[in-house]
Amino acid sequence: MMADSTAWIEFLRATGSHANRCLREALAQRKTVWMPDAVYQEVLQGAASPAHFLQLQTLLDAATPWVADDGKETARHAALLYARCRWRGITIRSPNDCLIAACAIEAGEPLLHANRDFEHIASIEPKLTFA
Repeated sequence: MMADSTAWIEFLRATGSHANRCLREALAQRKTVWMPDAVYQEVLQGAASPAHFLQLQTLLDAATPWVADDGKETARHAALLYARCRWRGITIRSPNDCLIAACAIEAGEPLLHANRDFEHIASIEPKLTFA
């Protein structure tokens, strides 16, 4: 599975949500949790201090990095997802969400998230599935 930054935030805050429980279980069972660069950046940039940054980095580095075979193609795919949503009157709040969705689709992995924009993206792209 691929976990979006919102799932990691739910996990870090121990919210008890579906995303929190699912990510906690996957990590405890040492299942593969894929980490695209965009998610890595989004979580790290929320650090409250240098010490917190290092703590987050250590945690996130335990996830398996996901790197696109062709970054330009992944960016094109993300841009097309964003445009297709816009053409249907759907506004995606963060273009990074389209990039993360494109990564999950290309990896053939379900996406774990706590962000309604992914539901909007899935409404125009059925290849986006959820954990």
